[in-house]
Amino acid sequence: MGILDGNPKDEPLHYGEITAVWAFMGANNGLISGYEAFINHAEDADLIHLLEEAIKTMRSENKAFGKILKANGITPPPALPERPKSNPAEIPAGARFMDPEIAGAISINVGQGLVSCSMAMGQCLREDVAAMFAKCHMDKVAFGAKLLSLNKSKGWIFPPPLHLT
Repeated sequence: MGILDGNPKDEPLHYGEITAVWAFMGANNGLISGYEAFINHAEDADLIHLLEEAIKTMRSENKAFGKILKANGITPPPALPERPKSNPAEIPAGARFMDPEIAGAISINVGQGLVSCSMAMGQCLREDVAAMFAKCHMDKVAFGAKLLSLNKSKGWIFPPPLHLT
């Protein structure tokens, strides 16, 4: 019986898996902090709700991935301190992110997250880790669909030239 024959949780992580998990968690930590700041700037209730949903999802992902790293003797990346709440009306207009800017930034993040999850799944030998990235990928697809719908309904999308025949 070989080192990779049996329960995936008993198999060692390879360096690619470790790097993918660690980098994913680190990116989530940065996004959580950024989204907390976006909440302080946002005025649209639906956008704020999506930001809160994203934060909750990323914290849950980090908790699950952190258990994998710790079980393998690896220290997870440090989380950033939680941001205090503020009132968007107190932020000067020129310094405040506007709702369409926030939605656009989140849209880019979702696309980058999908690529990151796909790359990680492709390099995993441990089925459990690959399945965790697959779940994150599916969650991002669902979240992206909600965000696309919000962007369309609010008029925040600027489409490229459309081919009309």
